[in-house]
Amino acid sequence: MDLGIRGKTALVFGAAGGLGGAIAGALAAEGANLIIADINADALGVEFAKMERSGAVAMPLVWDLADLSVVDGHIKAIEDRFGAVDILVNNTGGPPPTPASGQAPELWSKSFQSMVLSVIAITDRVLPGMRQKKWGRIITSTSSGVISPIPNLGISNALRMSLVGWSKTLAREVGLDGITANIVLPGRIATARIAFLDEQKAKREGRSVEQVAAESTASIPLGRYGRPDEYGSVVTFLASVQAGYLTGSVIRVDGGMIASI
Repeated sequence: MDLGIRGKTALVFGAAGGLGGAIAGALAAEGANLIIADINADALGVEFAKMERSGAVAMPLVWDLADLSVVDGHIKAIEDRFGAVDILVNNTGGPPPTPASGQAPELWSKSFQSMVLSVIAITDRVLPGMRQKKWGRIITSTSSGVISPIPNLGISNALRMSLVGWSKTLAREVGLDGITANIVLPGRIATARIAFLDEQKAKREGRSVEQVAAESTASIPLGRYGRPDEYGSVVTFLASVQAGYLTGSVIRVDGGMIASI
């Protein structure tokens, strides 16, 4: 199936590995022009070299999402090379594991700026170009915690939930401009972030990482953690021409893990 995105410009955050890297790779395979953005310059360089070897058209940008002052300059650099952004994949890092209570206001504020306010500011900056073209895709990756809050991820559960309300509201505002806005949420996808969370849980509970992972796997109907490329494929479909009538939705890529309907 031709997804119709060859030559379109896609900006993917957190693209130096994990979910973001898988998304970027899937979009590149469909012929999109890729801007891969990440705060980790070394990892970003490795990912960029990999894309160049594969023949993808890509541009790396070292980008700290907590710094809102760089938004306009970075987007202008993208527009100067590729034109307006057609596909925006908002994929932010997660805050440290913490309870919901007893956290310093400074931590809440810092996390809000990097996880929520940055997403809103960047989206607002690329929307005029999408509106002019009468086409665009805004895809925001969150967490299964927005449906079933994850213990000891209090900040993540709360802040990512705000992005769901924002995206649903935005979808109504931009629909007549040919722009869709959707949320995608991963379950237990085998990334470094999930490995870290399993390790932290094992330490808190005095168990082995293998026991924690086995317990998590047992709660997934498909009986395994997901692969990053499986997540990337879903996001890439949402970016496609064929997904033009899909907006304002929350798409679960969780192997059936979330028990609610």
